[in-house]
Parts: sequence; C-alpha cells; structure tokens
Amino acid sequence: MSINLLEKIDLDDVLAKFSIRGRYHVVNGLWLILGLAFNTLCYCSYVFIAEEIKYSCANDTLSLRYINKTLNWTYQVQNITSSTCSDPNPCQQWIYENPHSFVAEFQLACQEWKRTLVGPAHIFGYSVGVTLIGSFTDRFGRKPLAVITGITGAVCGLAKSFATYYWIYIAFEFLEASLGDPYLPLYTLGLEMVATKSRATYMTTCSLGLVIGGMSFPLIKWLVPYWRTCLRVMYTPGLLFILLIYLIDESPRWLLTKGKINIAVQNIENAAKIDKLEIEENLNMISYEQDVSANFTTVIADTFRSRSLLKRFFVCVVWWYTCIFVSHGLTITSVLLEGNKYVNFALVFLMRLPSSILAACVLNKFNRKGPLMSCFIACGLMCITHPFIPKDVLWLVITMFMTSKLMTGLSFTILYIFTSELFPTYTRNSMQALCSALGRVGGIIATQMPLLRAYWTGLPIVLFGVTSLVAAFATLLVPDTGKACLPDTVRQAESLDATESRTSQKKYNDSSCSRKNRTDFNE
Repeated sequence: MSINLLEKIDLDDVLAKFSIRGRYHVVNGLWLILGLAFNTLCYCSYVFIAEEIKYSCANDTLSLRYINKTLNWTYQVQNITSSTCSDPNPCQQWIYENPHSFVAEFQLACQEWKRTLVGPAHIFGYSVGVTLIGSFTDRFGRKPLAVITGITGAVCGLAKSFATYYWIYIAFEFLEASLGDPYLPLYTLGLEMVATKSRATYMTTCSLGLVIGGMSFPLIKWLVPYWRTCLRVMYTPGLLFILLIYLIDESPRWLLTKGKINIAVQNIENAAKIDKLEIEENLNMISYEQDVSANFTTVIADTFRSRSLLKRFFVCVVWWYTCIFVSHGLTITSVLLEGNKYVNFALVFLMRLPSSILAACVLNKFNRKGPLMSCFIACGLMCITHPFIPKDVLWLVITMFMTSKLMTGLSFTILYIFTSELFPTYTRNSMQALCSALGRVGGIIATQMPLLRAYWTGLPIVLFGVTSLVAAFATLLVPDTGKACLPDTVRQAESLDATESRTSQKKYNDSSCSRKNRTDFNE
C-alpha cells in the first residue's frame, strides 16, 4: 500500500492512512492496555488493603465467653467494639479477627479515622500530583513521563509494603499517588498517535486496560490475602515500565509542536515500515503549526485569558467532579451490597467492558455532547430511584446499581476524550490534569459518603443522582468536538465555538482533518 503525499501535507492526513488494526497500532495499543491495567490495579488497592476488621478488648472477650459460651466471635466483636471504644478506661490489649490484617498490624483499634484516611490520602496525593504530571507531560513529552511515573509508582508501592509505622505507610501512599500515576501520559500518548476518525475507537479499546486492572485486583487479593505480600505481587510488574523506552514511540503531534520534525518523521516512517506502507521522501515537508518560542507559562496564561476556554474549564471541572464522585461512591458502596465482596467489586469494574464497547459505537455516530448528557441523566435518574426499590426484589436492586455504574463508566470514557479535544495541544495534558485534580475532591468526599447512611441508607446514592443531573445540564455550555480537528493552539480551540454555530459544517465535520479543512478551522 502506498501513501501519496502533496508538497504540503497535514499530520492528520498521514495518520489517517494507518489502520488501527495494523501491526503498529495493535502492538502499541497492547502496551497501553497493560500500562492502564497496572495503573487501575494500584489505584483502587486501598479499598481492600485497609478494609474494615472486627476486633475486641482481650479482657472483655474472655469475660463474655465465661458468662455466655454460646455467643460466637462475630456477635462478641460487634457488641464489644462499640462499648470498649467508648470506655473511659482504655483497653490494654486488643484481639483482632484477622491478626495479620492492615488494621491489626498497625494497631488501629478504635481509630477508624486512621483506617479510612488511607483512601483520602491516595486521592489527595493524586490531586496534587496530577497537575505536575500534566504540565511535565506537556513540557517534556508523553513517553518519558509514562516511564518515570510507572516506575515511581512501583517503587513507592513496594516501599509501603515494608512500612512498619502507620504514618510512613501514609507518606508512601501519598507519594505513590502524586508522583507515580502513569494514566495521563499513557492516555494522551494513545490519543495523539491516531487520526481524528479513529480517536474514539482506538481509545475506548485501550480503555479495556481499566477493566483488566480493576477485575484483577480482587482476584489477586483473594489468592494472596496477606496485605503486604499482595502489595508486592501487585507493584513488582510496574518496574517493567522501563521497557517502554524501547517498545513505544513518542507522540508525533507533541514532537511537531516542539519543532522536532526529524524525530517525528522518523517515527512515522518506522511505523509505516512495520505496517508495510510506502512513504515518499516529501514526508519531511509535513506542515504543522508550531510555537516553540512560547514558554509554558505564557501558553497557560493565554488559555485562561480566553473567555471561551475558561468557560470550558469550569464545565470540565463539574464533569470531572461528578464522574469521580459518583464512580468512587458506587465502587465503595459495592462492597456493602449483599454477596461476596470480591465478586461485587469485580462486577463493578466489569461494567467498564460494555461501557467501552458502547462508547466506541456511540461516539462515532453521535459525537460527544449527546451521549455524555444522556449518560449523566440516565445515571442520575437511576441513582435517585434506587433507594425506593423494594429490598426483597434483589435482582432489580443489583441491576439498577450495576446499570448506574455502567453509565458512569461510559461517562468517564467520553469525558477523557471530550476534555482532551476541547483544549489545544500545547496545554492539553495540563488542562486535563488540572480538571482531574480539582475533580478529585469528589473522590475524597465519596470516601466519607457511607457515613450519611446513619441518617438514611439511601441518602448517598440520591446525592450521586442529583449531582449527575447537574453535570448533564452543564454540558450544554460547551461545543461538540466529535468530528473536529484536534486543536493545536488557543486560536484553533476558540474557533470550535464559531464552527459549531455555523449552519453548514460539512467541511469541518469531515472525518479527515485535511490542510484545507484546517485552514477553514483557523479562520
């Protein structure tokens, strides 16, 4: 197969000649899937590592057994824990249901806040670190940051498995989340290596890594119950991120924005050789709007000076807050459902599989705004009605819950693509990272939502539903980017609003962002 290029060519035209089913993109997609699987595997580990364990005071337990030998362990623990924790005379020795658990080894009896602090520490660390990772990814490249964060996360994860003091563990939990999360550079790398018409399909396929990682964790925890050994089994594969230096190429779009045309051309030619495509020498004449003289701070300032982009930023923050708040809330709530907690947790992540397949079909046909609004509305209505379903109709309760999770997973898939398409290449990672960081406040709040069950068991999930409806209507404030050329500058990103308002969008909505289309795009 041959690629015939004009003297002036556009990057998207070149990428459109490659099939995402070709060997190059299939192999790169495999590495991205494995990288995202590792990221998800580690991100949700705190749910079971710091799980709740029953305990009781040793003296009270012996006394209770002497008075009534018919009481079983569970009944003793449930009754004694509340009384001994409020006793003015502190207990000198505690007996734990599982003496080798996280709670037992760090002696967290009657210190429930310390056990639950692990989750917020991780989410807060991610909120702090994602802005740094995002800006560094825009400045130094997608590939190096993917390698560095992957290895850093593995090292911090292994280090916390050896922690002998609680606060040292919390410190490594924070460091792992803030410096060792490779999701953003990996996702952006995949997004920028394919043409406009293939973005949705390719990235939803790569998102299968989230399903693999989420379902692998409860399996590993079930097979390796001791929490320290479990962490070592989980994090050791992360050291293999060093191999990505040789296994994947840097984003050609990022290379061109930095003026590294020769490297970008060489990577494209190597990809063509793998897929057995013939590329003419005039590939070196590839055109791309560059601004290598502008420093990062200036570009960020230009982004926020734009009223249009500032409005998109606030809408994106609402999206991210909602998705993270609802997704984390439903995931945490899943372990409170009837049945095996490992199976329930795995089923929650299994919902990402149909959501990824559905997203690939929907996004190619209905663009971005309509599907995202529909998901938010559907999730909101199901969450609001969930508490009013009769509890004895268990199959309907579980179905509604899992469908809500399905809609949340679909929203997340659309959200990552949509947010990336609303901002220019120069600040794409930084803006997405900032939106994600602010949205993580929702994750921190979600970890405390089970406490509201004391007032009404249905209150948390109703709040999830109301928040989803608010996010749905906020979507009306941004332009649709489904078939748009990926903007590289602030000016191109601003023109998305004007382009959507035109009565005729035939040229703009062409599946290939040709140079002619991009010229119109920049007007």
